[in-house]
Amino acid sequence: MITTAESNTATEFLEFSRHKLLEHYWPRLSGCVESLTNEQVWWRPNDASNSIGNLILHLKGNVRQWLVASFNRWEDTRDRPAEFKQQTIIPASALLEQLGATMQEASAVLSRLTEADLLTRFDIQGYRVSGLEAVYQEVEHFGMHYGQILYVTKMLRGEDLSFYRELDRTGRAS
Repeated sequence: MITTAESNTATEFLEFSRHKLLEHYWPRLSGCVESLTNEQVWWRPNDASNSIGNLILHLKGNVRQWLVASFNRWEDTRDRPAEFKQQTIIPASALLEQLGATMQEASAVLSRLTEADLLTRFDIQGYRVSGLEAVYQEVEHFGMHYGQILYVTKMLRGEDLSFYRELDRTGRAS
């Protein structure tokens, strides 16, 4: 039997996860990429590092694998190594369009999930995880690469991105 408190916890977790991905990370990531040239999007500081372009391809693959395909019970067709091998310039606008479409699919998935979905077990990328673990992993993973993209953008542009202007005066949101 599902209690109201349990149902509210699942709903709160899913709404916060969707908000973090779609209303926090995604618009800021898009804005960063839109502010760069295609050459900057594909710039790598060294062979051991990924370009923003590679990170966008990687995020698209990861979101599709962990959220869209798993919860829709689709076949996993992801080619993870290809996300990092890509070196031919794909225009930034095309990358954002591709990731944007995947993010919309993920939003639809997160909007319909239930507590039962969060408790269901999935085999994703060779790991046996619950639906809750899959959502949590994806939000955390996206946030990590989102931070890398912001850092490279700041480095290339040499300016603050002003995402937290409201904290400038007191260190607290008004």
